[in-house]
Amino acid sequence: MTVRGASTGQTGRVDSLAATVASDPSLRDPADVAAELNVDPAVGLSSAEAARRLREDGPNELRAKPPVPLWRRLLAQFQHPLIYLLLGAVAISLIAWAAEGHEGVPIDATVIAAVVVLNAVLGLIQENRAETAVAALKSMTEAASTVLRDGELRTVPSHELVRGDILVLNEGDAVGADARLFSASALRVQEASLTGESEAVTKDPSTLPRRVPLGDRRGMVYKGTAVAQGVGRAVVTATGMATEMGAIAGLLEATEEEPSPLQREIAGVSRLLGITVVAIAVVVMVVTAAINDVDTVSEFVTVLLLGVSLAVAAVPEGLPAILSVVLAIGVQRMAARNAVVKQLHSVETLGSATVIASDKTGTLTKNEMTIQRIRTASGEIELTGVGYRPDGTALHDGGEITDPALATEASMVVAGGALANNAALYCRDDQWEIQGDPTEAAFLVAAHKLADATERTQRYHREGEIPFTSQRKMMSVFCRADDDRPALIAKGAPDVLLGRCAAMQVGDDVVPLDDARRERALADVDDLSRQAFRTLAVAYRRVDEAEVRDGVDEALEHDLIYLGVVGIIDPPRDEAADAIADARRAGIRVLMITGDHPGTAVRIAEDLGIVEAGASAITGQQLDELSGRELIDATAETSVYARVAPQHKLRIVDALQSQGHIVAMTGDGVNDAPALKSADIGVAMGITGTEVTKEAAKMVLGDDNFATIVAAVRQGRIIFDNIKKFVRYLLSSNMGEVFTVFFGVVFAGFIGLTAGPGEAVVVPLLATQILWINLVTDSTPALAMGVDPEIDDVMMRPPRRLTDRIIDRQMWTGILLIGLVMAAVTLLTMDMFLPGGLIEGSDSPEVARTAGFTTLVFAQLFNTFNSRSETTSAFHRLFSNPWLWGAVALGALAQIAVVQLPLLQAAFGTTGLDFAHWAAAIAMASAVLWFDELRKVVLRRRYSGRVLS
Repeated sequence: MTVRGASTGQTGRVDSLAATVASDPSLRDPADVAAELNVDPAVGLSSAEAARRLREDGPNELRAKPPVPLWRRLLAQFQHPLIYLLLGAVAISLIAWAAEGHEGVPIDATVIAAVVVLNAVLGLIQENRAETAVAALKSMTEAASTVLRDGELRTVPSHELVRGDILVLNEGDAVGADARLFSASALRVQEASLTGESEAVTKDPSTLPRRVPLGDRRGMVYKGTAVAQGVGRAVVTATGMATEMGAIAGLLEATEEEPSPLQREIAGVSRLLGITVVAIAVVVMVVTAAINDVDTVSEFVTVLLLGVSLAVAAVPEGLPAILSVVLAIGVQRMAARNAVVKQLHSVETLGSATVIASDKTGTLTKNEMTIQRIRTASGEIELTGVGYRPDGTALHDGGEITDPALATEASMVVAGGALANNAALYCRDDQWEIQGDPTEAAFLVAAHKLADATERTQRYHREGEIPFTSQRKMMSVFCRADDDRPALIAKGAPDVLLGRCAAMQVGDDVVPLDDARRERALADVDDLSRQAFRTLAVAYRRVDEAEVRDGVDEALEHDLIYLGVVGIIDPPRDEAADAIADARRAGIRVLMITGDHPGTAVRIAEDLGIVEAGASAITGQQLDELSGRELIDATAETSVYARVAPQHKLRIVDALQSQGHIVAMTGDGVNDAPALKSADIGVAMGITGTEVTKEAAKMVLGDDNFATIVAAVRQGRIIFDNIKKFVRYLLSSNMGEVFTVFFGVVFAGFIGLTAGPGEAVVVPLLATQILWINLVTDSTPALAMGVDPEIDDVMMRPPRRLTDRIIDRQMWTGILLIGLVMAAVTLLTMDMFLPGGLIEGSDSPEVARTAGFTTLVFAQLFNTFNSRSETTSAFHRLFSNPWLWGAVALGALAQIAVVQLPLLQAAFGTTGLDFAHWAAAIAMASAVLWFDELRKVVLRRRYSGRVLS
């Protein structure tokens, strides 16, 4: 077949045969399926044809729920018990206005209705911001697939797969679409999501003789499944809703997410406040009615509106919405730092991590794998150059290689590693890039540096593969040379490979691998490991045709001829040591878990500061020998684990969690998925991680960098601190309103508060003024605090325990004290301007109430700076958050407008103030700031040496 990829103008369109292919491609020969879809399996579709098919068929996505119309989402903003109270207040006010003869404009009803509508609009805006942020995060964690297009391997988002794409499958990949296999090597696919079968299914590209159930279609792979082992290639036959997953899409529609512990706590606090404040409002109404001898409809309506407004204003009903917005914005900030948190509520756990168990390669190191040493029977060769640019030379003892036996052996080692390989090396725009595993790519780079090695690889053609698995720790390929001589070439962990070898290559000769030579080979491995090299060995053997008559499998991996071992260097990341120091300063223990040699692991761990000099590692074999109790004791002391398999990671996680630790665990392979799911924070590698691992994890590293994990922990702590800030602010400010009204009614006579002209009931604040305070001071300052930068050094305190409440006793004390101070300064301001009372004044009740109203608003604006920390002064990093200053300025301007503009004066019952009144109100309001500064001094002395958020 020579078709490169159909163009728009080609005849024999895919559409006419799509139904035939889609009906059951497992019953058709894969070559026929590819021909019907007009694609050459060796080349793939052209980019232009793939784009045309994507436009024609649409994205490879399951049909989502239709979006909720804007009008319904706006209506949902009114579905809140406290909003019902406000709407009831509007109705009562209109009835009273009508009963009094429709005189003038129903000011109270109009203002309350306007506040309700404005509150709904703000809620809708916040909801849209949260949804937009979450949608952006989903796009960052979208699955990707490897395809063959224009004759090259490419990684594309899975939603861009089209019919006819050649899907390249490797261990750990999530299958992006339904596809007909045309090649497979030890391919096993986990299909539990479709069939419910827990065991992985072995795949075989052969054509089935008859139609069979879905779980028995060995020649097919399906969207939504995962490659558990092996490799394969397949042609995509169905995408989107045409897939088997699409057929049952109705059963897979997203369910409502369970609220996180943080959301449940916020909701619980809101309910508690609602019940408490409604009770207080009832008491206020009863006391107000009793004190003022309420006996008319107008007076009754005034008292009722006061109580309803107080209940609504005192409960932070917007708290859940603000929480979602702040979490979403914070997580987007994390994503900008290459840490993509897939679920918002995982931020809670991040700030509580006590252990980070990290892979070494690519996470603590640069993952720029470079072969620098080759050890064979005849000696050692050094390869110069680093990274993936194939520039460098081969040296022996610092000079040219003069020993032909050594040159031959080194060439065979590198050529063997380049053949037993699934990576690819490309040069685009003078930039060398790799596709696949960096360790395998290192062999391809080395082959370019050794001309003989390149020539050797070009003489062989691969015909089969026994893939690498974490259990086997090796891979083999079956190759045939130009002269038709078949061979099995293997590479893997040196100790594993040597166990399968019976001979050794010495120059052009093959000699028995006796005990002395075996010990010498193992000594070479240990020596390279002590120098912090990662080691891989290469071996081969000739194969008889009869041995492969029944296929290529593990039975061939015996009596191998040992070629030698390479030393691969992967230097530590420059920033990793600083990040580890930050983690340890924050009370977080760092573990290294790697499949490398113990000597290599300990050396890197020492260089990074994970362990002190002289420390030792525990190997996977040693872990297998430990009992449950012994494992717990070992994990409490040991910080380096080497030669471990993925199942050991799960045991380590469980042992740490049994000690009460909150564990963040990194992983990249498909077998790491159970450990990542079990960990409190599973962290997948975004570059080298498999799609299955990314799906199992709660966080994905865009740069595979350990420093990014620590930065994410810092950001998680900052986000949690910011949540505490705006919760502290909202609750203390709202308590200030409650206490002002309650004590203002109870102690009206003491402060000289009497009814103004046309008022029958004595109240410190009008219902519309209370609602105005709630509107001006609740939303924008709280949101601004949600993006506050770090005030205290969050990495100077130990991890937060998951049992710690967001609002503890210390915080509740501060909330109540600040609320009482707000009420006191507000009522004292009114007393200053009222005749009689504790302080003699001479102004009218309207002026005094307006001054008190203004004092309470500015007290809450001052409280924004108080609330940024429980113990740190408000003047520390005072100007670090321009958004907060903007919110405060907006609130101040709004208050000036409501006091000085005639139109708003009529709506909110205010009167203009002169400079002296403004100065007095603001000065009295600032008492909230000075009181909290004194309180923080006391707290700092009490908790000396301990940082509070």
